[in-house]
Amino acid sequence: MKYIPHEYQAYCIDYLLSHPGAGLFLKPGMGKTSIALTAADRLLYDSFEVSKVLVIAPLRVAEDTWSRESGKWDHLQHLRISRVLGSAGQRQAALYRKADVYCINRENVDWLVRFYGRNWPFDCVIVDELSSFRNPSARRFKALRKVRPLIKYLWGLTGTPRPRSLLDLWAQVYLMDRGERLGSTFTEYRNLYFSPGRRNGYVIYDWNPRPGAEETVYEKISDICISLETKGLLQMPELVTTIRPVVLSSAARAAYDELERNEVLSLAEKTLDVGSAAAVNGKLLQIAGGAVYDDDHMAHEIHTDKLDALEDILEEAAGEPVLVAYRFQHERDRIMARFPQAVQLKDADTIAAWNRGEIPLMIAHPAGAGHGLNLQDGGHIIVWFGPTYDLELDEQFNDRLYRQGQKQTTSIIYLIAEGTVEADAMQALKVKANGQNAMMDAIKARIRKYTA
Repeated sequence: MKYIPHEYQAYCIDYLLSHPGAGLFLKPGMGKTSIALTAADRLLYDSFEVSKVLVIAPLRVAEDTWSRESGKWDHLQHLRISRVLGSAGQRQAALYRKADVYCINRENVDWLVRFYGRNWPFDCVIVDELSSFRNPSARRFKALRKVRPLIKYLWGLTGTPRPRSLLDLWAQVYLMDRGERLGSTFTEYRNLYFSPGRRNGYVIYDWNPRPGAEETVYEKISDICISLETKGLLQMPELVTTIRPVVLSSAARAAYDELERNEVLSLAEKTLDVGSAAAVNGKLLQIAGGAVYDDDHMAHEIHTDKLDALEDILEEAAGEPVLVAYRFQHERDRIMARFPQAVQLKDADTIAAWNRGEIPLMIAHPAGAGHGLNLQDGGHIIVWFGPTYDLELDEQFNDRLYRQGQKQTTSIIYLIAEGTVEADAMQALKVKANGQNAMMDAIKARIRKYTA
């Protein structure tokens, strides 16, 4: 296929070529992969400035998206792609293979750095979904930081550079400029732009941006980051988002209310922390979804109300393919047991079959299908079996279908069990709140309710 870039894509390509360290903060579906590959190709074969390109990406994206994208466009089909995946032996064999672009999943970055040591061969590194390097304490960040001085070009791609907090920007920007703009250490950055928020003695639960910090930080990084929204740049079909209330049966309602009361009251008797609140919230989400795990991690079904609602939607879809997001394994298992046509998203073959229209019902966990996968050719209906508190997962998963190339009105449907913590999660998404804080506030409100 002939590559005719949009005006903004051509601008982004030139931008990357003129910025050895840069962030491409584009919404999903705007062609980050083709932009980065085109820029890398020019460095490899036009200017000869680099000899080897490394792409670090989520596993399924490293396995499928980059090689498929290079094979899609006429001007990139000469690029040799080697996928550094699988066992240690398979990864080593892929590294010894003669290629232009090497794709590795982010979990193996630490292994890759230790494998090469001082003989690091990649002079251009593309970090797909840069936001996964937002934690400065993570091994993957520390490993890449070690070899950063040996990298001539490092480009970070993401649609959600600040999914949870302004704090998340430091590590991402450091990989681009080695601390030039936001400081050489995370502590320096935090102390300069934030003040302590909720705390318990010496334990600080969160940090709040100082007045004017957000504007200052964005100004400091504006010369190495491109941030564009889809609106006005692409002709996209309509996006329709709806909430489908699910009324629990009387037995399910009673079971949920009893569990909520007991679990919440148990929190009132001890110091509330994120871990204990999250555990209780997780149990309540489980039962809202239809089952709950016991101490041996055995699932016990409480109701089928969500499954019934999903069946209604599939009937309304009249044969149109549907992509379903699940949260817990018991939701996955129960959906697949109820609907024999359901296929779990697993690998590149599944993705290809979906995009060919061969899968009527595909289920996926948002954490495993939230970044980089192009699923827009296979359908235009998403059903969330239950919502998540994680705004990044929500947006990224939805953008698997509602992205460039989607030709039909896209429908996103959330199944929400009425009167449960799922309503709190949807509210947090609606106002784009910090998921952890929203969850804590909801649990606190329930404690006040039951102790009143």
